[in-house]
Order: sequence, then structure tokens, then C-alpha cells
Amino acid sequence: MTDGRTGSGVMTPVDEAGQAPGRDPAARFAAGRAARRGVPLGAHAALPAREDGQDPVAVLTAQAAARVPELVPIRYGRMLTSPLAFFRGAAAVMAADLAGTPSSGLMCQLCGDAHLSNFGVFASPERHLVFDVNDFDETHPGPWEWDLKRLAASLVVAARDRGFRRRSRAAVVASAVSRYRQAMSTFAGQGELQVWYARADVDEVSRLVKDLLSKDRRKRFAAAQAKARTRDSLHAFRKMTAVVDGHRRLVADPPLVVPVEDLLPDAGRAELENQIRDLLAQYAETLTPDRRRLLAAFRFVDLARKVVGVGSVGTRCWIVLLSGRDENDPLLLQVKEAPASVLAAHVPVQDSTGWRSEGERVVLGQRLMQASSDIFLGWQTVPGIDGQVRDFYVRQLRDWKGSAAVETLDERTMEVYGALCGWTLARAHARNGDRIAIAGYLDDGTAFDQALVEFGERYADRNEQDFQALTEAARAGRIEVRTGI
Repeated sequence: MTDGRTGSGVMTPVDEAGQAPGRDPAARFAAGRAARRGVPLGAHAALPAREDGQDPVAVLTAQAAARVPELVPIRYGRMLTSPLAFFRGAAAVMAADLAGTPSSGLMCQLCGDAHLSNFGVFASPERHLVFDVNDFDETHPGPWEWDLKRLAASLVVAARDRGFRRRSRAAVVASAVSRYRQAMSTFAGQGELQVWYARADVDEVSRLVKDLLSKDRRKRFAAAQAKARTRDSLHAFRKMTAVVDGHRRLVADPPLVVPVEDLLPDAGRAELENQIRDLLAQYAETLTPDRRRLLAAFRFVDLARKVVGVGSVGTRCWIVLLSGRDENDPLLLQVKEAPASVLAAHVPVQDSTGWRSEGERVVLGQRLMQASSDIFLGWQTVPGIDGQVRDFYVRQLRDWKGSAAVETLDERTMEVYGALCGWTLARAHARNGDRIAIAGYLDDGTAFDQALVEFGERYADRNEQDFQALTEAARAGRIEVRTGI
């Protein structure tokens, strides 16, 4: 992989681990300090003006061209519920904006969409509840600053949504960014295995926040943990299936969940089911032998199309119901389309991407950044019934998964939550990027923290303008909107 130049960044070759080959830690730290002289920390407050003709609505409608047409109005309807919802769906818009911002030139594997709701809890293979980044649709190599700037901006947008004053918003962002900076400094001093095995076990997180939150807030935190533990495959199985004519089937909830028998006539349904079976058989080859053997113990039962998220609405997503020992031993897999990352058009061309498909890109990025990944995580490329070849990735539908209810966070809780997100993002970057050079670049002062506080406010202003632009597009009939879904 070759590091590239973005904005005011510098060109630095790196190896497959994201580190400069043949250089000792002192040299890597010095390289980070040298990058800071070229791009001062305060420069990251900047948000360059857009070029003439750069229309956020056009970016979104361009994405819609390759999506399921009848679902696109749902995406717009969800994005128009608030500036925060718009921000969640507008990763492609922000990617274009980030491309013009100053960069240190230090690259790593990015989440690509590191807003605060894309962090959360889920089950590790060892059945521990862990906190981590949990959405990798847009993962791609790029400047480490881009992930942190999207997180900072999301915190400002969310804090505005909650009615926080500017001083409180600044405290929330500074808490997240300073925690990232401090964690990166810590990781820079640790060995490779120590960094690789670092994770945020929720039981440990509970002990850490005990002295930071009030008794009432701690109770809510514990309740959220308990709720996440109930959101497993069996919970999804009970909620999403029913016995119909003596057979277990996925339940229709149109347009969010549409079983294949309601979506296509008999001939088309059989063809699609066969394609999904083929996809699963081929996808199994991307799993390790032990997990491939486990998957082979399950048989195909039913299939449905599902609408997920905000920004993802309109991409093809299937829920596959399989059963093991009997119908009460279910496995629910999500087979989700993987288009190109929104970052791909804005980062330097890589000599070797390391992936052969967009589905593999998602899986490799997730494995690089997450401390523990789903045991059924894999990928495949298949032709659809329309003849178009598309990339997909596969994972369990739900496994102790939960994220913060942003609409309920008070100022102190959001500040603590932001810090946890900052630590988690630093750990993800440290696993695959040059943590020593990044730590050298950041220094131990607060200049970078304050720069991102300012950047977050500026981007929140732009996000509100873009939200209004989409609102006007809906009023003018430029886009079709379906609300309440």
C-alpha cells in the first residue's frame, strides 16, 4: 500500500501494517512531528468553501441511480426528519467536503462513516459484550483525520439536536478528541500484540464510568446493556418469523420487510432463492474451515428483502432464515449489497488495495478495525435476476447489538459517550495505521482538540444548509419523498 497526498499532506510510503518500513519508533515519531510543521494542528479548524456547482442534493441523487427505485423515497423521508438524520445519510456529501480539508498525510484504514450512532455494543465470539465501531459499509484507506472529523461533526449536530449550548457542545467534542489523542499516545508506547488485543469490554467500561456518571445515569447505562443482551438472534427470530401453514416463515412488514413470495411471482422467486443459495454456498468459502463447518449444519428456510439504516436505504439487503437442529435453532443472516465506498473517489489511488471486491473490502476493513468480528462475516459477488453483477457482504442479523439513543443523552452523558467513541476510534486506527507517527503529529497539547471543536461547529452549519437544500428539493418536486417509514 502507498500513502498518498491529500490537501496539504505529505507523501510517505508505508507497509501493509500502515507503518513506515525500516524505521525505528523514534524516526516514526519524528516523521509525525515533521508532518505537523507542514500542516499545523490549528489548520484542522478549516472547512474550505465548496467549488461552484458542488450540489449536495446532486450527490445524493447520483447515489440513488444504482439503488432500488421504490425504496429511494424512504431514504429521503428518513433523512428529512432532522439535520441529524440528514447527517447520518449524507456520508457521501461529507466525503467530498473532507477531501478539501488539510491532512497530515498519514493514512490508515478508516471506518468511513464514523458518526456517533455507528458506535455501539455487540457480542464478541467469546460472548462478551463489547463496545466498538459497528458499521463498515464505507471503510477504506484514507487520512486518519477524516474519521475523527466526522465523529466531531456528528457530536455537534447531535448536541444541537438536543438543544445544548455552544459551550456544552465544545465540551462534548473536546472530550472525544482529547480522548482520541491521549489514547493514541498510549498505544504508541505499547507493543504490537498489546494494541491488537485491546478492546472496550462493556463490564470494564461500566467500572470506568462509575465515577463519571450520576447514579441515575449509571442505571440507564446498565439498562441499555441489559437491553442489548436481549437483542440476539432468538429475539430477532421471535420478532420476525411466524408459523404459516405449518412452516416457519419471515413475517411481512412492508415496505421494510418483504418476503420473497410477496416480492416476486413464482418463477422469479425460485430464481432468486436459487441465487441466494448459490451466494451462501460460495460465501462459505470466505469463512475459516471451522466456521464453514458450522454454517453447513444449517439449511435454507426463507428469504426477505429488508430496509436498513438511513444512508443505506435503497441498497439491496436480504434477510436469510436458516435452521439448524430444528426450526427452534435459527440462524438469521443479513446479505447486504456493498457498493464502492464514498471515500473511494476522494483518496489517492492505491498501488494495491488488498481486496478483490467491495464485499471483501468491507470485511477486511472490519477485521482490521474491530477488536472482535462476527464469526459469520464474509463476502461474495453474484449476478442478480436483472443480470447485474453486485458485491455483497454477509453477517448475522443481530447479536447483542445496540447503540446509543442519541435523543435521550444529556450533556454529561454525551460527553462521556463521546470520549468512549474517541478511545475506540483511536484503538481502531492504531491497529492498522502508524500510531507512533500519528501520536507524534498530535503532540500533547489541546490545539488539535480546539481545532476540531471549531471544525465541528462549521460543519454543523453546513449540514443544516444541506438539510434545507434537500427540503427545498422535496418541495420543488426534484426528489420524491416517503415519510413515516
